[in-house]
Amino acid sequence: MTHGPRLTPLADALPAAVPFVGPETQERARGRDFAARLGANENTFGPAPSAIAAMQAAAGEVWMYGDPENHDLRTALARHHGVGTQNIMVGEGIDGLLGYLVRLCVGPGDKVVTSAGAYPTFNYHVAGFGGALVTVPYSGDHENPEALVAKAAEVGAKLVYLANPDNPMGSWHDAARVQRLIDAVPEGCLLVLDEAYVEFAPDGTAPALVPDDPRVIRMRTFSKAYGMAGARVGYGIGTEGLITAFNKIRNHFGMCRISQAGALAALEDQAYLAQNVAQVGAARDRIGAIAAENGLTALPSATNFVAIDCGADGAFAKSVLEQLIARDVFVRMPFVAPQDRCIRLSAGRPEELDLVAAALPAALEVARKG
Repeated sequence: MTHGPRLTPLADALPAAVPFVGPETQERARGRDFAARLGANENTFGPAPSAIAAMQAAAGEVWMYGDPENHDLRTALARHHGVGTQNIMVGEGIDGLLGYLVRLCVGPGDKVVTSAGAYPTFNYHVAGFGGALVTVPYSGDHENPEALVAKAAEVGAKLVYLANPDNPMGSWHDAARVQRLIDAVPEGCLLVLDEAYVEFAPDGTAPALVPDDPRVIRMRTFSKAYGMAGARVGYGIGTEGLITAFNKIRNHFGMCRISQAGALAALEDQAYLAQNVAQVGAARDRIGAIAAENGLTALPSATNFVAIDCGADGAFAKSVLEQLIARDVFVRMPFVAPQDRCIRLSAGRPEELDLVAAALPAALEVARKG
């Protein structure tokens, strides 16, 4: 007799796939490492030295579990944002928090609205809990807040997702437009406002934090501007009732003690954060210059990556991407037309961008011939 895992019908029907193929997987398949790792929206400038020191010190105490209440970090975040600790939930990156939120709110067949081509990990969680994903198109390389909220009202959505600034395009909306979206969220729906990149954005991008507004939960992270993607520390800001509900289903010991210590130190070093944001801004400018030197257009970005319009269709952009990978430069691209005419590069260190500048002309030449 053949035995196998007794999966639920829902799990059995899902593909055994992940939203992203990691660079490590690609390196194993290629048989060699990338020289420039610029495809995963990581901040290659890294965390503050004070955060590294705090994590090194905490490593000696790693025999202990992390505080399941994340008390010190939640207290510091509440103070930083001027909200109550009851309005803060810490979790295993925004990805982990999105999974918990979908589990809390979405049952089989429940409608969830997002943009076609927006952050795919959110969609992955919706599928994993049996939700029905409904999409609207981008508008001019921006997510369309008015279309999102209209569709949410039309289908009776439980959740509607918006990233501001956006991944994968790097575009953004000002605070007034986002606030109009919050004000228009239909009864019974919750706006998931993913602000992973907001520290890189211009002033006036994020609406005021109103933690007792039941129409929205705000998601933030230490992965991007704080340079700690590998530590997996994210947090949500929302009403006390919603934040408390996370305690019903979250992994209470999911946060590593080392990560908690690093995030707390990083939050306290706002001078380094400002320095990091400035370095990323300079790198975005450099990517724009490299694109222009090759007859391409870099789209405006409020993130730590830049989408480069390759000037043709998705097939051509994919060829450019493949040629860069062949030259040991790891990049990614959007996966839905017309945004897939672009490739996307993280705002890396000068030496990494030197490699891009050297590789791009040859990659374009081969792609144009092909």
